[in-house]
Amino acid sequence: MYTTVRDSPIHGRGVFAIQAIPRGTRIFEYTGELITREEEIQRELENDKTGVTYIYQLNDHESIDGAYGGNDSRFVNHSCDPNVEGVIEDGHIYYVALRDIKRDEELFIDYAFDKDSKREPCHCGSTNCRGVMNEM
Repeated sequence: MYTTVRDSPIHGRGVFAIQAIPRGTRIFEYTGELITREEEIQRELENDKTGVTYIYQLNDHESIDGAYGGNDSRFVNHSCDPNVEGVIEDGHIYYVALRDIKRDEELFIDYAFDKDSKREPCHCGSTNCRGVMNEM
């Protein structure tokens, strides 16, 4: 076990390293309910009311909703300067360290929401911040 969940200075809850994590380490799998893209659209409408979503697109037809049966990976927050990336392999999504991560450092992924979708403001504070969580 490499991580723990606690309050994040960026947003709500976050995932933090409890030990050093070397670059290239597969940290954990993004888990949850496998849903169709049609179901994703319906759930996103509901999620817009709360402002929180845990849906990760797996491919053109399926997504994983971490709100249902998900693990701690759903609490990895967005940053425009991420230290982890999602790697899709054989129908699974794994979070892998992009660089060495120090103990007590928060884990971040670039959500890279579609550039044509609703603009989601970013508050990551990195020097590379785009101002939005969408691709540019």
